[in-house]
Amino acid sequence: MKTVFIAGATGYLGRYLCAEYSRRGWYVIALVRTAKTAGALAASSVVEAEATQPESLTGLMDGVDLVVSALGITRQADGVGYRDVDYQANLNLLHEAERARVGRFAYLHVLNAAALRELPLVAAKADFVAALRSSRIASTVVAPSGYFSDIEDVLSMARSGRVWLFGSGLTRMNPIHGADLAHVVADATDAGTAWQDVGGPETFTQIELAELAFASIGAPIRITHLPDALRRCALSLLPWVTPRRVHGPATFFLSACAIDMVAPPQGTHRLSEHFKALRDAQGLGVIR
Repeated sequence: MKTVFIAGATGYLGRYLCAEYSRRGWYVIALVRTAKTAGALAASSVVEAEATQPESLTGLMDGVDLVVSALGITRQADGVGYRDVDYQANLNLLHEAERARVGRFAYLHVLNAAALRELPLVAAKADFVAALRSSRIASTVVAPSGYFSDIEDVLSMARSGRVWLFGSGLTRMNPIHGADLAHVVADATDAGTAWQDVGGPETFTQIELAELAFASIGAPIRITHLPDALRRCALSLLPWVTPRRVHGPATFFLSACAIDMVAPPQGTHRLSEHFKALRDAQGLGVIR
């Protein structure tokens, strides 16, 4: 039986990765910070370690065939930043994989990284990818256009009664569900693919995303377009007036929404179904 070591196992994608590799008959080792708070994972074993502390990783990858890392932070906490986690913690994982002679290391990157490289989050990821691709370990890099979970903020705005968009709202994206993305990652590592850009089966403009969110909760469509100059102003000001855990993800969103985030389509999950599932699970309606 082949063994896969999954870092970032408790995140949105990590849980789907554990389930997908388990379904394919792999022995799944899930790396978590604290097992007590990890919740249910489709893993053969769970190991505790801090990837930011390389000594805690020693020996954990012995006998492992594949490492898959979805490790990263979207909201900075615990006094660590993107360089500490998205770059250095992943580098610590890579060094331990090299020591253990792991056969392949797969990493979840971001689509259009070259166009977004001025952002600290993307720069940290891109620098790790450079280190990974120069390693003696065979590598797989998967760059998704965006997750369904990233689009849930649009549903939250719709529920509040209005969606705010910058500029024309005509930039496009095709986000992908975590289960579909996990399937793509597993296929890519099985095939030995070096790099794969990927998106979901449907492409939307920002306006269409807003319309879909309103339709899913049965609310009238109310969209307000803000001048793009305001977006650019926010990009300049946010790092000075908000903490890193706020301006980090905010500046990524504000930058990504100004360019098309469209990649070759994969998967079967529909965003409308995802929105409806959230509505039913959370009892979402319009806030009066």
